[in-house]
Amino acid sequence: MGNIVRSPLAEALFWREVVKKGMVDNYQTDSAGTGDWHLGESPDARMRRVAARHGLIYDHRARQFQSHDLDYFDLVMAMDRENRDHLLNLTRLPDQRRKIHLLREFDPEGGPDVSVPDPYYGGIDGFEDIYAIIERSIYGLLSSLDDGCAAL
Repeated sequence: MGNIVRSPLAEALFWREVVKKGMVDNYQTDSAGTGDWHLGESPDARMRRVAARHGLIYDHRARQFQSHDLDYFDLVMAMDRENRDHLLNLTRLPDQRRKIHLLREFDPEGGPDVSVPDPYYGGIDGFEDIYAIIERSIYGLLSSLDDGCAAL
């Protein structure tokens, strides 16, 4: 929502894997939230600490998703159903609606309507859990993209 916890982590994990695979010319990523209350802020310090423990150092400045992003990007990954619904409300065309997915659709422990929980108001263990969920989901997403998944 505020673009300081889940989606910047997902972008950083996605990009790390793309670099590992030598596919940097194939993808472009950006992270954005549906809310505007953290604009310009860095990712949450707790999330960055957890990520650093896993060898991932990243930075990002929070931005808000804009309706024109639906024209620019081929895929839009929402972290939860509330954000997905907000994004769907921004669509003007059926093709734009088809671009929007929940990230956990690609998590082997997730499903088509499962959200990435928001750890913001909880303890550090929640951030560890989110790291694992998002990492699994990113692996699944990249596997689908590599396989040319027709659903995407």
